[in-house]
Amino acid sequence: MILIDQPIWPAHDTVWAHIVSDESLDELHAFASANGVPRAAFDLDHYDVPERLYDALVAAGAEPVRETELIRRLIASGLRVRAVDRR
Repeated sequence: MILIDQPIWPAHDTVWAHIVSDESLDELHAFASANGVPRAAFDLDHYDVPERLYDALVAAGAEPVRETELIRRLIASGLRVRAVDRR
């Protein structure tokens, strides 16, 4: 399933949300591509998406969740890349 948190992360004159998959990166990339999210927005285990895309991504099937739920399910999926491993 594709999950999306609330767009609350400020940067570059907007706020951002994240989309993740709790199944596979293939599912995540396919969803992002089908919904116009550029591959450049991918950051190892999630896509950063601007607030302006939030409603369309939810309408396309992304399940809105709190950021804590998004992280919990990403960790449980085995797809989470820890901050220490991002270096």
